[in-house]
Amino acid sequence: MEWNLRSAEELSAALRAGEVTSVELTDEAIARIERDDKVINAICVADFDRARATARRADQALARGEDRPLLGIPVTVKESYNMTGLPTTWGMPQHANFLPTEDAVQVSRLKAAGAVLLGKTNVPLMLRDIQSFNEIYGTTNNPWDHSRTSGGSSGGSAAALASGFGALSIGSDLAGSLRTPAHFCGIYAHKPTLGLAPTRGMAPPPTQALPTDLDLAVVGPMARTARDLTLLLDVMAGPDPLTHGIAYDVALPPARHERLSDFRVLIIEDHPLIPTGSAVRAAVNRVAEALVDEGARVERHSPLLPDPTEAATLYMRLMLSNAAASLPIDAYDQLRTHAAALSPDDRSLDAARLRGMVLSHRDWVETNNRRELHRQSWRQLFTEFDAVICPITPTPAFPHNHSGGLENRHIDIDGVDYPYFDQLVWAGMATMPGLPATAIPAGRSLEGLPVGVQLIGPMFEDRTPLRLAELLEQKIGGFQPPK
Repeated sequence: MEWNLRSAEELSAALRAGEVTSVELTDEAIARIERDDKVINAICVADFDRARATARRADQALARGEDRPLLGIPVTVKESYNMTGLPTTWGMPQHANFLPTEDAVQVSRLKAAGAVLLGKTNVPLMLRDIQSFNEIYGTTNNPWDHSRTSGGSSGGSAAALASGFGALSIGSDLAGSLRTPAHFCGIYAHKPTLGLAPTRGMAPPPTQALPTDLDLAVVGPMARTARDLTLLLDVMAGPDPLTHGIAYDVALPPARHERLSDFRVLIIEDHPLIPTGSAVRAAVNRVAEALVDEGARVERHSPLLPDPTEAATLYMRLMLSNAAASLPIDAYDQLRTHAAALSPDDRSLDAARLRGMVLSHRDWVETNNRRELHRQSWRQLFTEFDAVICPITPTPAFPHNHSGGLENRHIDIDGVDYPYFDQLVWAGMATMPGLPATAIPAGRSLEGLPVGVQLIGPMFEDRTPLRLAELLEQKIGGFQPPK
């Protein structure tokens, strides 16, 4: 029996029942990687010897009756997480040999939960792309169509899961980096509420791993089923033991409902700043129809929804302000000159990104205050609705595009070109206010590519979109392996 495409939940039950051993699962996963990853290139740093040793210890622990959440389960880790004994490069050639001295807090939690870590998955340079390629490890291909991207920046993890290289993976998300690869590869991912899962040890080399509260960026789980997302989130969630963990525990509230018929859902398929491609529109409506069929309350418009145009502008300003903070002073001065030359009437997202890169502290505080007003509006919306369902990006996975700078690329939406980074407005809808969002498969395009949608929930009510994802998986189906 082949175990590679089974859920972590199924594998855990089989391990406890003695139907399979962790060594067998690990050997089978390694054999599949060695057979198939030459074409996919998802696993950029293998750690097979240590994985086999961990699997042997897991089998011994199972024989003693131990029962940890991930005991004996093969798992992969995004390259950007520190793992002792393995390089952390973020795709930067100058740091190809950087070896961290301690595990990231999330890697430590995986190990404590009993996971068998197979290795690390590929990323784009500095994690700053919607694709996953770099000079050190090359390009990760989409398992459904090798001429297309697997997404970024957690594209290696998504491709690994779709290919059966381990049952779970952990990634990160600032600009859809969990959700977009899940959407492109037909798997599940969850962007937790901002601050729910600590990020220490997921820092660019050679930066010291500090317990920093990042703005916008989160770490989160990836899986082939919605229930597995919850399993892994429960391992990842909880404050950093160096800071908030000294005083606080985490206690996520239960899902608001247990039946689809009880959910109140707002469907958004259009954005004022970028069109929605036909394949993605069809996926959103497929989910909406399934909800209506089950008796859920489904609305298409609400005056409570915060202004999407202002939200996208705030998101771009905040995101680029962070990205530009470490630029050399001469590059920063050039950006200030370009920003000063912008017309006051220029309200494009390109202008928002440029202005964001040179925000003064005074302007950043004002932008952050406007973000808080959006958060308050979301709180009001979630008194009337339990979730918002919308696209993750406007299109399915696009062909590899490594030419020129990111600012010069374009995205083709039903035959019309748009600025490459404008597609991030959908990811920013949840990221800017720090809301949880679960990416789920929702069918395939006419070309046979996976198409997903995101389920956005109330802040710190992560179990609500996760439970909705489980119920929709039962209704419309979930992960299907590539042909």
